Amino acid sequence: MMPLRMLRGLGVIIVGGVVAACGSFPPPPAPAPETDPTQVCQPVAEDDPLVGNWLSKRSQKGVVGELRTLFTLQADGRMLYTEQLKRPRQPSQGLSESGCWWRDGDVLVLKTLESNGVPVDADDPIYTNTYVISHSSTDKLRLRGSDGIEHNTERTSQGYRLPF
Repeated sequence: MMPLRMLRGLGVIIVGGVVAACGSFPPPPAPAPETDPTQVCQPVAEDDPLVGNWLSKRSQKGVVGELRTLFTLQADGRMLYTEQLKRPRQPSQGLSESGCWWRDGDVLVLKTLESNGVPVDADDPIYTNTYVISHSSTDKLRLRGSDGIEHNTERTSQGYRLPF
């Protein structure tokens, strides 16, 4: 029969091995997928009058509250689209999308690459939105979406964000 001291030593080795196996480092993360070159935003002209922040406030039939939409169009071709439903005595609800934008004549095109921080299927046509530019000045922009909704926007200061 084995002496008690040897059994304890063997037990400590076995328990130590089990604990070490449980506490080992996780495998390294998989490498990030390569960026699809079609998803890289193309810069627009620095003096393009659409570059900037554009805020729309509107009501919609069947919706209680005010819909606020902020279009942030950057000269490097990146865009942020934030929509918020502001209701009385209720917390705001919102949607935040990012991606690329460009002009096709008198049409503004927004291509969403992330929605609420999650990558989207860039090939899905729901993530490409077009707006006909019906009026453009230094401080006002009128857009009509493919769904028929009009956005009468006003230029806001650089860095403006929708309040929650």
